[in-house]
Amino acid sequence: MSNEINPIKEIIKLYAKQLKTPAFVSYENVVRQLSPGDGYDKFLCETMKLEVSQRQAAGQKRRIRKAGFPIMKTLDEFNFNRLEQVSESYIWELASCDYIKKRQNVVMIGLPGSGKTHLSIGLGMKACYAGFNVKFYTAINLANELAEAIHLHRLSKLEKNLAKIDLLIIDELSYLTFNRHQSEMLFQVISERSERGSVIVTTNLEFSRWTELFENDIMVAALIDRVTFRSHVLDMNVKDSYRFEQTLAKVN
Repeated sequence: MSNEINPIKEIIKLYAKQLKTPAFVSYENVVRQLSPGDGYDKFLCETMKLEVSQRQAAGQKRRIRKAGFPIMKTLDEFNFNRLEQVSESYIWELASCDYIKKRQNVVMIGLPGSGKTHLSIGLGMKACYAGFNVKFYTAINLANELAEAIHLHRLSKLEKNLAKIDLLIIDELSYLTFNRHQSEMLFQVISERSERGSVIVTTNLEFSRWTELFENDIMVAALIDRVTFRSHVLDMNVKDSYRFEQTLAKVN
């Protein structure tokens, strides 16, 4: 095999780099897949299709990375037989991301181990694949990041970044009590997204118990009003915790 450098190939690489079309470097692979009767237009069409496909794949990976999911979970991995109050078809309907296009919210309420986090990540992954910008937070991490942004005088920048998010996932709005300052910041974030962007909220507490999380009862009422407006509220309660079932399975 010759080790000589092909000038034409090198020029194509240079042009591909300048035009930011890396798939064009693989033009020889496209040529091999063409039929003898295919012309230049077919070659160009297939090369451009390859470029689009690679860009879409790269975009999906970039959106998933930026989303900050704590772990990769897909809907295909979820055991829908465990759901007692929500149908599998309803989840797959949400997976179409139509609720994001309509700027609607999803609220999942259920005891620990019911699969809320798994489903929220799975829906978030679907949104990333569909081209939407997604960001995942636990409620306490979001509150802490907002507090840190205020301390560092970067709140405006953080708010602008959050405004660009199509789907904001707030997980575990349950475990800790938020002080007045944290409550006000979370309320502000959710309020500003009303009819502008979608939110998925997962919580162990039914709405009547949200007063256990926030100091200001009036704010709790307003927050619930914002979250549930034009929302899909899912009853995720199940008899047995998924994590408990997995523990028993390992023991047995």
